[in-house]
Amino acid sequence: MPADAEPGRETARAKINLTLEILGRREDGYHELASLTVFAELGDRLICAPASDLSLEIDGPFAEELKGESGNLVLKAAEALRRHAGIEKGALLRLEKNLPLASGIGGGSADAAATLRALNRLWALGLGEEELRRIGLDLGADVPVCIASKPAFMTGLGERLEPVSLPEGLHLLLVNPRVPAPTGEVFKELAAPSYDGRSVQPPEELTALREFVDWLNEHANDLEEPALSMVPEIGDVLGAIRVQPGCHLARMSGSGATCFGLFDNEDRVAKAAARIAAARPKWWCVTAPVPG
Repeated sequence: MPADAEPGRETARAKINLTLEILGRREDGYHELASLTVFAELGDRLICAPASDLSLEIDGPFAEELKGESGNLVLKAAEALRRHAGIEKGALLRLEKNLPLASGIGGGSADAAATLRALNRLWALGLGEEELRRIGLDLGADVPVCIASKPAFMTGLGERLEPVSLPEGLHLLLVNPRVPAPTGEVFKELAAPSYDGRSVQPPEELTALREFVDWLNEHANDLEEPALSMVPEIGDVLGAIRVQPGCHLARMSGSGATCFGLFDNEDRVAKAAARIAAARPKWWCVTAPVPG
């Protein structure tokens, strides 16, 4: 459970794939992956309160875009938890949507995970993280890692998680051109070959920044190229991030279109964000530290 969790309140932190290697399409139709995933100190906010029925209110900067979508993951997560626990309790859920949709930073998955955490407490179910992760996997491959919202190396569909250590003082510059990149379409464009059983090993204890960045440079995001072919604006975003002083790595997260710049200096990342926001005022541009 994230350290800032309060009764009835959760932060659904943005999930950032520093690497994302698609190892192939499995016989069951899903994709085998390997990804080093971290979480930013920002995200959506979820508040829940006791009620006789399940209901959801949505506000925040990206609320209108979410209201047009069917099958919201917050309600799906709540219903899945009720079925798993065999209960009929309700809750009033309010989601403050601060993260852009279809943006590759796990907004919906983080919302679902926050819902499972919050209602587990509200309904006094006493379920552990492992059980919540199993429930979450049925909601999406990114939900299990979002349950704890801690740095992890993901393999399989995303259900196998190994904790990782990070260098101290990392900061992220997150930039999205306000163009969606739907995950399903990006995977379709990738057209991954059949999975042949290969694997990627998690990083060793890379707490030194230089070694950490070197490891990241050896492991790509395989969805970046297909997403770029669908959303050319991603190239503009990456170009704007790469030229910023102090940026150690610029890459797309998840299936896009959000891209990140990795920094180790709070002042430099703030100045980089200010420059990009001034040049591209219509882009979504934020900074956040990375909890270790």
